[in-house]
Amino acid sequence: MSKKWYNYFVSVDGSTDDSTAAASQSAAQSVAEIASTIAAEPKFTSPVSDPTSFDEIYKAAEIPEAPQGYSILKVAHMLESEHIRALPSDVKRSSVLVALEAAGADIKDVIQDAVRRDRALDTYERVQQRAVDELENRKNKDNADIQAQIDKYLTEQRAKIQANNDEVAREKECFTGWRLKKQQEEKRIADAVGYFVSENPITTGPVQTQLPVAKPAQRS
Repeated sequence: MSKKWYNYFVSVDGSTDDSTAAASQSAAQSVAEIASTIAAEPKFTSPVSDPTSFDEIYKAAEIPEAPQGYSILKVAHMLESEHIRALPSDVKRSSVLVALEAAGADIKDVIQDAVRRDRALDTYERVQQRAVDELENRKNKDNADIQAQIDKYLTEQRAKIQANNDEVAREKECFTGWRLKKQQEEKRIADAVGYFVSENPITTGPVQTQLPVAKPAQRS
């Protein structure tokens, strides 16, 4: 198992390495037996409105009240107490076991409560993960559709821009050809007029384009 709450409850006082290993193996086996009696995935009977509230998650998973009130959370609180948190692990273990014995509580019930809470959290995590994955898949599809629309729109607009540019290019080409013929025509006229005037009034070059003069604003 990857989560060994039983580490707090394995005595190593005065034990040899072999006896310590045997005790750890025995404790692991006991925890495995306890865990096997609990559903791998608890059913959530009510929605969780606040995922940051573990109490709400435990309540939704219908984790029963611990016998004599000694849940793993209470034991964790005891271990974090300023009275024993700085003590060696074996002393912490002994202190908790003494308190449990005095209250008539069984350490197996505490471990069972821990397994229930852990599996509730793991199950809720999987539910949350599925929700996030489904949201991501939906949004990725939406994004792909939007991108396809953008690409289609850009393609259409680029085609319009190209069509506009092509039209302008054709008009310029036609205009350039017309201007060349116009200048040839003007030269022909100028040549004919030149025989009869000292200053030829005929223009043969391109017309200077004048920008429109802006009208002054009317004052009311």
